[in-house]
Amino acid sequence: NRCCAVGRRMRSARLGPSPPRLLTEEEYRVQGEVETRKALEELRNYCRSPDFSAWTVVSRIQSPKRFADFVGGASHVTPNEVSVHEREYGLGGIFLEDQLFEEEDEDDSFERNHANYSLT
Repeated sequence: NRCCAVGRRMRSARLGPSPPRLLTEEEYRVQGEVETRKALEELRNYCRSPDFSAWTVVSRIQSPKRFADFVGGASHVTPNEVSVHEREYGLGGIFLEDQLFEEEDEDDSFERNHANYSLT
């Protein structure tokens, strides 16, 4: 047993560290939601702390009431902002379509620009 454990350690040292496991799409989405919630809560806590200069911040932002609501626990985005984001970046959104069609255009232009060249 002891001999096998030493052999495994020597083999793993020779091969180096194994590459990290990549996240699935679902794990990536969930991790993003969890980390965003955690960061927003940390921001709220900081905004409630004595080190935070509320008057300085409030004097510089466009919507003090919305900021106060956020610090009190309200969402950081409005339903309208969510809707606009979904329209632009969601499945079938403008941004995604632009990216897909732009890539197709680039592929076609490469073929058109290099169609007359041949290897001789």
